[in-house]
Amino acid sequence: MNGSWSWLNALIGSVINKTIYTCGTATLQIYDAYNQHRFKYFGEASVVSILQAFITIVHPVSLYTRLVSISSEALEHLVYASLVYLLVCLIIYSVISRSKALRSTRLPWLSMKKRILFVTSHPDDECMFFGPLIYTLTAYTDCIVYILCLSNGNYENLSYKRREELWSACQNLGIPEANIILVNATNLPDDPNVEWRTETVANFMLHTVETLGIQALVTFDREGVSQHPNHCAVYYAAASLCLTNLLPKDCKLYALDSINIVRKYLSIFDIMCTCVMSKYWCLLNWQQAAVVRNAMRQHKTQMKWFRCLYIFCSRYMFINSIREVNLADIELEMQIQEP
Repeated sequence: MNGSWSWLNALIGSVINKTIYTCGTATLQIYDAYNQHRFKYFGEASVVSILQAFITIVHPVSLYTRLVSISSEALEHLVYASLVYLLVCLIIYSVISRSKALRSTRLPWLSMKKRILFVTSHPDDECMFFGPLIYTLTAYTDCIVYILCLSNGNYENLSYKRREELWSACQNLGIPEANIILVNATNLPDDPNVEWRTETVANFMLHTVETLGIQALVTFDREGVSQHPNHCAVYYAAASLCLTNLLPKDCKLYALDSINIVRKYLSIFDIMCTCVMSKYWCLLNWQQAAVVRNAMRQHKTQMKWFRCLYIFCSRYMFINSIREVNLADIELEMQIQEP
């Protein structure tokens, strides 16, 4: 028994000795590597000197100085990049706005005769959001443009004035009075706090499409540009017509792109983003955009101070981009919205 224990004690002692030797060797190697790297980065400096250097680096004053230096350099690069971006946008805008061929090649329906219906929620939507597209299409003799406005703008009990303003604005945009359809329905009030029933809106749209033989239906997308509930309701009504296959087969549905607030107020300087990100778009030169601005000014009851800024700063007064909406797109959007 004692022989067995002696053998076991010898084995354990050997393992312990081997472990201590291995750990000691590894520790020496780590220390040597540390000294080599310390010499490489700090020379002959002592540990105390290294700690002092570290404290100097993390000192608040030193940190502030370094941050200011880095921020100034980053800001300088940002300014240069912004100037280059603005210059490139100006060049692109100048080239495209002077060429009718370039402006018309990005619209899907100009190669054939089309009867086009714009569906809006309120009087003034046709100018504030769809102005460039309407102006471009009314310039072509083989395009017949209609407006279906689903409310009479009675939010402030000004429906009688809003109707006259709509007629005057559409006249400026080149839309005949006979092509304007203004809905006066109590269940479709101009009120963001009232939810429009999808079935009601869809029925008005479908009746108009079938009656006029519409071949292209243009309205808001699901964000409604400004996320106004009445705008969004129009899109969901149009989407429901697609889902139920009620739209005529020769009628295409197009939605106006909603963009983030930065791009929304870039004016003409959104042209580069539009060219890269949108398949269908149109652009107005400064003189043409002035026509849209003048049409918007016909809505005198709506011309608050911020809308006076809007007509010059908004990208929607110069550029419209749209996308064709099909059944697959709508089904995908519905899946994304599901919790």
